[in-house]
Amino acid sequence: MIYTITFNPALDYIVSVEDFTMHLTNRTDSETLLPGGKGINVSIVLKNLGINNTALGFTAGFTGEEIRRRLEETGIRTEFITVKDGFSRINVKLKNVDGTEINGKGPDIDNDSLTRLLCRLDDLREGDMLVLAGSIPSSIPDSIYKDIMERLSGKGITIVVDATGELLVNVLSLHPFLIKPNNHELGEIFGVTLKTAEEVIPFAKKLQERGARNVLVSMAGEGAVLAAENGQIYRLPVPRGRLVNAVGAGDSMVAGFIAGWLQTKDYGEAFKMGVAAGSASAFSELLATKEEVENLLLQMEA
Repeated sequence: MIYTITFNPALDYIVSVEDFTMHLTNRTDSETLLPGGKGINVSIVLKNLGINNTALGFTAGFTGEEIRRRLEETGIRTEFITVKDGFSRINVKLKNVDGTEINGKGPDIDNDSLTRLLCRLDDLREGDMLVLAGSIPSSIPDSIYKDIMERLSGKGITIVVDATGELLVNVLSLHPFLIKPNNHELGEIFGVTLKTAEEVIPFAKKLQERGARNVLVSMAGEGAVLAAENGQIYRLPVPRGRLVNAVGAGDSMVAGFIAGWLQTKDYGEAFKMGVAAGSASAFSELLATKEEVENLLLQMEA
């Protein structure tokens, strides 16, 4: 079984406002409400690709119940732990103004709730896969990803980490199966600016030297790079298409890679599936569907 953890899930309220103007009342032209959070996005795309999985994490209040309801409607199994106080966050994303969004804080996670999650993870078995994705609330120790990996060490569980900064760097020595920084996040780790595949490759290899087995680097319109544990370096450009919504594209790439790896056990094919899934989400209003991914794969193979 594949499990994803989203420590701070959200309802993403995505709105379009024509001629958005500061200091005035603006009215929406369109609006969409979706369950969000990096782990949740991975769960959704995996399910769209036909791979069953279980979403773990924390929810609270009426927004938490709506997150759970919407995911279960799509057939995703949820085992969220309900936090007593507060409510799951709402993230407002303004489509017309590139990169403009307001992300909520989310509830504080009490020690009892965190302990319940850790005890649930103790039930994972050899052959399971765990995806640790996204940021964490300030109420949770910033060592949590490392703590989880140490707790599960030696159990034969495949772990994927999609995080930034210290959350990511702290787990490298525990040999995660896959990490997925983008080129900017990779550059921040080493204090450099990385724009091209040629610039990215040596730093992806440095993360392998520090323990990561496979390093998948997304570069938006510049494509992607995979430094694989078989010693190969894979590069792919972005398929042809029009950027519609970049939200969730990186998470979709992770899901596509996982799906491709489970189906083929071939890093080149997994990488191709990851790029297709990430691009399919970027070219769509919603997260990638199986049909959209398959159409892009045909284009990439032509």
